[in-house]
Amino acid sequence: MSNAIRTCLWFRDGRGQEAAEYYCSLILNSKVESAYVGDNGYGVFSVIDFTLGGVPYQILDAGPMFTLSEAVSIAVATDDQAETDRLWAAFTSNGGEESVCGWLKDRFGVSWQIYPKRLLELTMNVDKAVSSKAMAAMMKQKKIDIAEIEAAVRG
Repeated sequence: MSNAIRTCLWFRDGRGQEAAEYYCSLILNSKVESAYVGDNGYGVFSVIDFTLGGVPYQILDAGPMFTLSEAVSIAVATDDQAETDRLWAAFTSNGGEESVCGWLKDRFGVSWQIYPKRLLELTMNVDKAVSSKAMAAMMKQKKIDIAEIEAAVRG
């Protein structure tokens, strides 16, 4: 493990390696760094260290004691709508679920926020009229459609 600090995601179904490889296939500058399978006397577990976009993560695949929830999500600020659309389609396929305001849950149960960087420029704009209009438009969406939000801001 090259980084002393990583976010660790608890998996319970033996699919941690599959998930890490899938995530790395979707996001640039990503790779599985290492994978370990062991038996601690209570059962078989695995630890997968990987980076997504250069950010370190770890999956501990160790059984049913804990579950993933929306309380933790991975946020991906994309460069444009095309990248948002690509990731959204990939993460919601094969059992993933759309939520609201750019949130989704993938087929492994991990929650994600997928949105164009432009969204933050609009929703956090110093001009309160701009940020209010952008926020109101965003709240009506599942997958973020930045052109629709920009149109709402223009009025």
